[in-house]
Amino acid sequence: MTYFPSTLIERTFRERIILVGVIFPGTDPDVLANELDELENLVLTAGADVVDRLIQRKDAPDPATYIGSGKARELHDLCLYHDVDTVVFDHSLSPAQQRNLERLLGRTAIDRTAVILDIFAQNARSPEGKAQVELALLRYRLPRLRGRGQGLSQQAGGIGTRGPGETQLEVDRRRLVRRMHKLEAELKAVTKIRSTQRAQRSRGRRREVTLVGYTNAGKSTLLNRLTDAGVPAADRLFETLDPRTRQMALPGGETVLLTDTVGFVSKLPHELIQAFRSTLDSVQLADLLIHVVDASSPDPELQIRAVDEVLREIGANDVPVLMVFNKADRDPEEAAILVANHEGSLALSAQAGEGIDGLLRAMADRLRVADRVARLRVPHDRGDIIAAVHREGEVIGVERDDDATVMDVVLDAAGRGKFREFEVTL
Repeated sequence: MTYFPSTLIERTFRERIILVGVIFPGTDPDVLANELDELENLVLTAGADVVDRLIQRKDAPDPATYIGSGKARELHDLCLYHDVDTVVFDHSLSPAQQRNLERLLGRTAIDRTAVILDIFAQNARSPEGKAQVELALLRYRLPRLRGRGQGLSQQAGGIGTRGPGETQLEVDRRRLVRRMHKLEAELKAVTKIRSTQRAQRSRGRRREVTLVGYTNAGKSTLLNRLTDAGVPAADRLFETLDPRTRQMALPGGETVLLTDTVGFVSKLPHELIQAFRSTLDSVQLADLLIHVVDASSPDPELQIRAVDEVLREIGANDVPVLMVFNKADRDPEEAAILVANHEGSLALSAQAGEGIDGLLRAMADRLRVADRVARLRVPHDRGDIIAAVHREGEVIGVERDDDATVMDVVLDAAGRGKFREFEVTL
């Protein structure tokens, strides 16, 4: 099929994009359609406009161009018709496929990973976040420098070329590797600092709750609602990259630490997961994960599967999870169906404040199930033990009778072992 423009297309300052998706045997066309919708939202977030889509059915990816030479020629004509700047594939492209496509199409060809990295580059604000994004960008771009010489200079801007490290595109591989090693060393130092901070928290026996979920599900809004954190919360993908931890009190008076993390997305680039490893440690080491799901999303189940996949990849799939369906006020009936389909979940609206009391009770109940609250009965003449209990754990309740002080205290396994002889049934 050949496309010919009937009129001159007036150009704007925004980059023009064509999306490409391939349906392989066993691929659900509806799933691909949802993934392309999400990819379009990613492109819009990156600051460009999608003008068309090209979908192909194929038995297997073509080693040279992913879509085959015939479809590549059709894509070339479609690019001319729409006067596009860049073609974005929903699938990962090898460096060779990317080079071949750019040569055939006469314009930039990138994949979903490059779009996500571009958004992260735009949103990184803290020194740590910028270092993490730069490292991910260099890991992605390094193999694409092989054999290219000055070829990358054709990518003079737009999605996939912005962010820290973009000036490294035309330097040699050795300098890129040195830069990556430097960033890795910086992030290791950050990880060491985080480990020290976490050890200090552990001595305080405060339990940690971490918010996880799909990007733009409302995690930051929920953090603000629960802690008055005042962090930026916008209706925009990947608005939050840097983790934020705030203290909050549960209904029983027990204090916990609540952490907001970077949002997840389908096919989250492996480069990002590796670069953000220090940030994602809070997910692995949490006592409880609050999985925030956008109940108003066109496909909440797809988002749930994407988050579960990332949790498995970072080794956090064994951490207890409380699933909450946010934005339930937009469609209460749909939210009720989702809650019914996911045992132990609940619906709320972080923006409106609906369902927050139920969330707090559920959090308290789930944490107590972890069996870290012990009741100790300490004789009045054992002031040394009472003082040690206050040092070792967090006392959340105290009663006194004629013979002893009864304390409900949060203790880890080691703490419980120290005071085993004073423990009584709750």
